[in-house]
Amino acid sequence: MYSSEIAWASFGVLISILLKVCISLHPYSGHGKPPMFGDYEAQRHWMEITYNLPTSMWYHNSTVNNLNYWGLDYPPLTAYHSFICGYIAHLINPKFVELGRSHGYESEEHKLFMRYTVLAADVLIYIPAIIFYYIVSQKIYNHHCRKKTKNAGNSFALKSAIVVSLIYPGLILIDHGHFQYNCVSLGFLIFSIGFLFMEREVLCTIFFCMALNYKQMELYHAFPFFLYLLSVCIPKPGESPIIGFLNVGKLGITVIATFGILWFPFIFETRHFLQVLHRLFPVYRGVFEDKVANFWCTLNVFNKLKDYCSNKMLRYCTFATLTAILPSSTDLFLRPNIKKFVPAIINSSLSFFLFSYQVHEKSILLTAIPVLLYLPQKPIPCFWFLFISNFSMFPLYVKDGLTVAYVALTVFYTVAFLFCHERWGIDLKSDNTFYMFYKEVMHVMTGAQSNKRSYGDILGITYRHFLENRKLLKKLALYVLLAISLLGSVILTCISLTFQPPKRYPDLFTVAICIYSCAHFIGFLIYFHVVQLGIPQSFCKIKQH
Repeated sequence: MYSSEIAWASFGVLISILLKVCISLHPYSGHGKPPMFGDYEAQRHWMEITYNLPTSMWYHNSTVNNLNYWGLDYPPLTAYHSFICGYIAHLINPKFVELGRSHGYESEEHKLFMRYTVLAADVLIYIPAIIFYYIVSQKIYNHHCRKKTKNAGNSFALKSAIVVSLIYPGLILIDHGHFQYNCVSLGFLIFSIGFLFMEREVLCTIFFCMALNYKQMELYHAFPFFLYLLSVCIPKPGESPIIGFLNVGKLGITVIATFGILWFPFIFETRHFLQVLHRLFPVYRGVFEDKVANFWCTLNVFNKLKDYCSNKMLRYCTFATLTAILPSSTDLFLRPNIKKFVPAIINSSLSFFLFSYQVHEKSILLTAIPVLLYLPQKPIPCFWFLFISNFSMFPLYVKDGLTVAYVALTVFYTVAFLFCHERWGIDLKSDNTFYMFYKEVMHVMTGAQSNKRSYGDILGITYRHFLENRKLLKKLALYVLLAISLLGSVILTCISLTFQPPKRYPDLFTVAICIYSCAHFIGFLIYFHVVQLGIPQSFCKIKQH
């Protein structure tokens, strides 16, 4: 990194931390809402359980661990993280994690402690992962196959990509407002992608296993990792088949060793192992929780899915999900190219979000973060997705009292993106900025006016020039659709804040936001499939052999 890039990366980190601290001053999930409170209390309760009870009781129902009261339902690495936080909490104030007596504990001191734990995880894992990824990815997209190619269509410099990625509102509002630790698993995911770009397959495997053992929803990303790593292990022309077996064996041992270490306390007794699995995959909860912007919640408006048994819906969801990820997964395996990997991650996670079983509204972050990583390649479509992904969680923000924070952070993020997109896009002499688009349109209009005087002739010539310049026409269509889409989001936001829904339909506005967002996500799923399929297979390593 150059000195200017280091300075801007530091600036992005400081701005990101400042925004997160400001958001942490707002309410959190379930604040002052007994008896269950919310995700904030869930995280505190897991600290209480893991600190006070032996590992054998963490996932089992008992008189001192009522699983109906925020029972632990995440993999062991989350439990270990909770134990560490619980240990520190006990040192500060034993009342924070007093067994059986700290349920619903709320104080300014405790809120400050909990906010600091998220900020620490963010600073130690997520922020370094973002910076690491963008440093590594520059070599992939600009110097792949040892050819120095100028990416003329890239309207993002490294410095702007880091700044914009670190201030994405969705993750900030969920982790530092609503209260969760998504930054941990997503940070591990980003590290694993970065190591894959560096061709460090063992480190990639370790970090993805850590992500998967922190949150089981990382299964959304599992197919691309498995298929791409498998394709890498296949012997190239001129290589011995033994090399392929050795590569597969090396990665297999890495997976087994990582899982073995993380699951060590639970693998010696079958009942403990099965109970953890039972808690990780709660089929009994139904196809989705609350209102979520996916296919099944949208379909539920017209055909009540609760009338179907859980096993039947599970089969439907599995079939739909596998069908949705099939084109992307097949392409990644049969025509491998490292440049396809992030689009494949996007397609896989978005397919799972739209069609899988037991989906939360916050799970859209599993797609949003890979989209963040693809910002330098497709700035406008990626920003569009990120805006809608944040908007899809608006009902949750309202419920948590984060409306003002949502509006302020969304406006700030939009302005920051536009500034970075234009400023450094102009420096790179890119033709994908709004400024260059405006110049092209004015050039067409000026050319029409210099040839004919009548208003009708001007419109006619302008129309023909647009048709002749298909690239400009595509840009116009993209910007018009973007403007309409964002305006629709703003209108729905204003309506839901201004008007009361009919008593007969209390969730009318929430459902409308879910359907509106779901329609966008289906469109983005098609778009990112087109992007991935449009990237050719890489023959670099084949040529080297």
